[in-house]
Amino acid sequence: MNADSKRCGLDENSPYVEYAVEILTLLADATRVRIILALRGGELSVNELAERLDKPGPSVSQHLAKLRMGRVVACRREGNRMYYSLANEHARQLVADAVYQAEHALEVEPAHHRARVAPDRGAGASTGGAAGRPPGCAGGDTADEATAPADGTARTEGDA
Repeated sequence: MNADSKRCGLDENSPYVEYAVEILTLLADATRVRIILALRGGELSVNELAERLDKPGPSVSQHLAKLRMGRVVACRREGNRMYYSLANEHARQLVADAVYQAEHALEVEPAHHRARVAPDRGAGASTGGAAGRPPGCAGGDTADEATAPADGTARTEGDA
């Protein structure tokens, strides 16, 4: 029996489906997705996020408040500054998978597939999972995927 089939209520009758829809709705905003991508590297202050996203601080703060209410990000106060981080690894993986899916929708050969091809193994060889797909496309969750660039840039094996 497949242990994953019963894990975390991952079936059509899961009581978490409605909340999952709320989370996806919360993430259906480009600024919020960019915030999560920026927080992949670790904790940032509101001002640092605003600068990285080229958005006004109050706007970023409002987006962060919504993400915090959805328990996607966590915050801590240091003096008069608020620092934000991802609440858990699932938000990072959810956004990474969404970006990878977007690459599949827009490119014949997505950047995250090209990045996994080893030059010395020849064309078509892959460092990834089943059927030449990288682990992220086979549904796996590896540390390499969590740090893979989600901005569409290709990554070579030497970049790890």
